[in-house]
Amino acid sequence: MSLKAFVDYLELERNYSQLTIKAYSKDIEAFQEYLEKNHETTTIKTANYSQIRSWIVQLVESKISNRTINRKISALNTYYKFLLKIEHLKTNPLAKHKALKTSKKIQVPFSQTEVAMAIDDLQHENNFKGLRNKLIIELFYSTGIRRIELVNLKIKDINQANKTLKVLGKRNKERYVPLLDSVNKTINQYIEKRQELKNIKDQEYLFLTKRGVKIYETLVYRIINEYFSLASNKVKKSPHILRHSFATHLLNQGADLNAVKELLGHSSLAATQVYTHNSIAQLKEVYLKAHPRSKK
Repeated sequence: MSLKAFVDYLELERNYSQLTIKAYSKDIEAFQEYLEKNHETTTIKTANYSQIRSWIVQLVESKISNRTINRKISALNTYYKFLLKIEHLKTNPLAKHKALKTSKKIQVPFSQTEVAMAIDDLQHENNFKGLRNKLIIELFYSTGIRRIELVNLKIKDINQANKTLKVLGKRNKERYVPLLDSVNKTINQYIEKRQELKNIKDQEYLFLTKRGVKIYETLVYRIINEYFSLASNKVKKSPHILRHSFATHLLNQGADLNAVKELLGHSSLAATQVYTHNSIAQLKEVYLKAHPRSKK
């Protein structure tokens, strides 16, 4: 019962994504299975740190990465905090736990040349699929939005007159990012082809599959990987690397760090309202001066 309540809490109060909720539930269930096999009289609620530590040791010995183990323990810790909140526990056995050390992953951004090749040089057919894929690449690079944010974009989020895009970020926080003229042009071209689809089921969403339903995250990943496999020799080719490239290229062109963080919607700014430090007009000015493709 408490696990179901926990799932409801993550979804309704914390606004966690369904993917995160599913991962957390799976990690908690895995720990419960471990306890049933190795500590028969113990439940998650009665487990002590020593027993949790033995689970961690088993995970390490099974060659799971420290990063993945930390994620599993983070899920368990969040569950314990929830049990404290609803007064099903008096103490959190993970209160003094220290995360395992992890090596920092170096995120290598695409170069401006590689991005230009993916957008301008590779063949984008003048049909629904070709223009959709081109727009996906352009939006990632010109706005820095996250993959899930792109998937959830709705047509009403686009304000072409004002050249802005409304983005629903983590914890349902809204932010507005500027749109380049070149991106606005591709939006118009894509919308025109999109209207030719038959039997559109998810009419409100911007990006659809050829069957007329809302696009999904794995397809978006495959699109980016496919195009950048032709444009780049880098090992990692993902939407996140494009987001990283957006930020890196802006900063390299002299953009203000705080402005870039706000464009990215980073939680580190901990703002309760949109653009605490900068107005949309100021962000536009910084953005248009710094973005490599603003003159196109």
